[in-house]
Amino acid sequence: MITAQDLKCVMAMMPAFTTPDGGSPGAKDTVNTVELERAVDRIIRDGVDVVTTMGSFGECHTLLPGEKKKLVEATLGAAKKRVPVFIGCTTLNTRQTMEEVEFAQQAGADGVLCGVPFYFPSTVDNAVQFYLDLADAFPKMGIAIYHNPQLHRVTIPVAAFNKLVTRPNIVAMKDSHRQTIAFMELTRITKGKLSVFCNQSQCYPYMQFGAVGCWSISAWQGPSPLLRLRDACYAGDWELAKEICLDLNAAYKAPGRPGDLFWRENAHKLAMNESGYCTPGPLRPPFRVVPQEILDHAKYMAAKWKELCEKYPYKNAAAA
Repeated sequence: MITAQDLKCVMAMMPAFTTPDGGSPGAKDTVNTVELERAVDRIIRDGVDVVTTMGSFGECHTLLPGEKKKLVEATLGAAKKRVPVFIGCTTLNTRQTMEEVEFAQQAGADGVLCGVPFYFPSTVDNAVQFYLDLADAFPKMGIAIYHNPQLHRVTIPVAAFNKLVTRPNIVAMKDSHRQTIAFMELTRITKGKLSVFCNQSQCYPYMQFGAVGCWSISAWQGPSPLLRLRDACYAGDWELAKEICLDLNAAYKAPGRPGDLFWRENAHKLAMNESGYCTPGPLRPPFRVVPQEILDHAKYMAAKWKELCEKYPYKNAAAA
């Protein structure tokens, strides 16, 4: 079983690669396995440390059940056990999540990334019980907590982790924007038991406080700035880490209107189509009407990320 010690550095949050016709409401087989396999192989050879599928950016909410299975098998086949692969299994109820986790386990995934069922907002007690139930049902499977309070409509407080760390197979968490003191308290509880990945722009200073690395959507536009950031943090070069984090933040301007969660995450997929590193393809229905301002913003993000890749080049010595 994978452990917390196996998980660190850059977690690349993968797009759900779409076939050219995948924007059609009638399409039923929209996973572009050819581009998926090419991109997964490339990003692993370039040096990322963990690949994670089907988060919110990874379109867990627009894929059909058969498409999810196809994506799982293609991702694991392309990764070839070179890095840990976590499969996103976020649904509207515990039983459906367990069904998806069971398939991921049978397919050979190292772990699963699961958000709390969110059709009705969960209580904290039920959110914690959800993860305990998963861990108990799949004791040999690594469970990663997908903590996104805005989308999953529940904030898991620091104190709750005293219960969550009692299960040895709850091994990681993708966390979103916890405040500094709370983060330090969190890592005091989870140290050595659960690997916490912060947002890419929080590596400085959060890796000084116990984060093991960062999660990133932008890695699929080219991971070199993040790999330089990773190496700076592990070398204790905090001045360089701070500079890179400031540059990451400056390169990103949230698209759409304030609070427009969908475009904030999914404009990244459109930007990737502009970046040249990989081609995730069109958004899936119901997101068929894309405002011009979002298309323009995607081009802006791609251009800014290319500048970062030029400023912070990286060659993976292990792949040479």
